[in-house]
Amino acid sequence: MLGARAPRWALPARRALNWARPQPARVPPGGRRLGSSAGRSLAAAGLQPQLDKFGAVTVHLAQLHAPDSLDQVTFQRWLQESIKQWRAEGRIAVWLHIPILQSKFIATAALQGFTFHHAESDSSTLTLWLGEGHSRLPGYATHQLGVAGAALDVDTGKVLVVQDKNKTTNAWKFPGGLSDPGEDIGNTAVREVFEETGIKSEFKSLLSVRQQHRHPGAFGISDMYIICRLQPSSFNISFCQQECLRCEWMDLEELAKTKDTTPITSSVAKLLLYGYREGFDKIDITMREFPAVYTGLFYKLYHRELPDTFKNMTEL
Repeated sequence: MLGARAPRWALPARRALNWARPQPARVPPGGRRLGSSAGRSLAAAGLQPQLDKFGAVTVHLAQLHAPDSLDQVTFQRWLQESIKQWRAEGRIAVWLHIPILQSKFIATAALQGFTFHHAESDSSTLTLWLGEGHSRLPGYATHQLGVAGAALDVDTGKVLVVQDKNKTTNAWKFPGGLSDPGEDIGNTAVREVFEETGIKSEFKSLLSVRQQHRHPGAFGISDMYIICRLQPSSFNISFCQQECLRCEWMDLEELAKTKDTTPITSSVAKLLLYGYREGFDKIDITMREFPAVYTGLFYKLYHRELPDTFKNMTEL
């Protein structure tokens, strides 16, 4: 996706991925040369283009103090002059964020070569590549993340399962759904299980990951589906009748043998049964949290549990 050529302004692939979330510089590019009337009027109206650390310019039309006062002719003239200036300054790209109520400016930007990058509920983001060759800007989200929770009562050997409503095949499966933006995998599993069944639980580990491309239910993008092991802390079912046809505690061995289930549920039920009998340490993918390279941020690392002798190694 990021191309093979590497001119002097090219970035390593890992850093290039951060272009989708540019970090503005304090000093906007071209601030010293707002000589035109369009430039001066937009600057006075609050529009301040910003330079990110990768050499791209970010423009937020939401900065305008009075958006209705900007007409398309003035915006077009400012955009044409700015693009010429940014090219001369060696900028590599422009990110243009347009609120939904200012969508009339999308066509104006498109006439200057801008294309859609992505849209959210209240705004769209367009881009214009100014560098050499084809665009090296990354695409937007290419995957959606679904998470299910296998809530196993270790005292009884029963696991919580549901049948989805409005499905052509009433197969048993683990309750689950899509992860919200910024939500950890384990938290999604716990939330979805509670919303669908009324059962409270605690995240214990990851059990499996399914990857499917061109998913019809995900607008044709790729889909990641993760199943987690949960420890239930309540047991009285109160399932959501809008989403579920049936819900029950089923014997884990029965779920592993039944044909009235999905292939992924059957496979994970067998894996869970193996862990239940032989020890969950043989199947669990556990989570550890570490500080990220970005100040104040943390990330979750999921992997098989290491013996203490390897956790504390300083020398090979």
